[in-house]
Amino acid sequence: MDVRGLLTEGFGRITELYASTAEGLDDEQLHHRPGGTGNPVGWLLWHLARVQDDHVADLAGTSQVWERFQDRFGLPNGTDDIGYGHTSEQVDAIRVEDASLLVAYHHEVTLATARYLGTVDEAELEREVDQRWDPPVTAGQRLVSIQGDCLQHLGQAAYVLGLLGPRTS
Repeated sequence: MDVRGLLTEGFGRITELYASTAEGLDDEQLHHRPGGTGNPVGWLLWHLARVQDDHVADLAGTSQVWERFQDRFGLPNGTDDIGYGHTSEQVDAIRVEDASLLVAYHHEVTLATARYLGTVDEAELEREVDQRWDPPVTAGQRLVSIQGDCLQHLGQAAYVLGLLGPRTS
């Protein structure tokens, strides 16, 4: 398996886990905040998709999928808001009424990711994309970072759902 295949496989796993995590969630499951302040599943899934969308669009030099979905979510969050550094009030403000909308959004982000991955070669993986670090971050490192972040948030979502007890749907 080449590097492009490996990255594609990794993002494919994220897509599968995302869909199975979000499937059939009700309002309580989407918005329950563990301990009253923990991040709810709906916010975690929204944030995960926003980070992947933002970061991959930046790598690919394309517009974010969010531009086409923001109105459907009914959220005023522009493309600069990916949830990083949200206050408790901002987390509460991310209200997703239908888990299938999250799945549809992430599906489109996955397609955009696949289009970008189809262009990736060794030179692209070595391209420096963030000079704020020493050494600078490459596109390949950023892709691995995106995967790690997504998997971490999927694990957090699964944990929160576990706290709520067995799923009935």
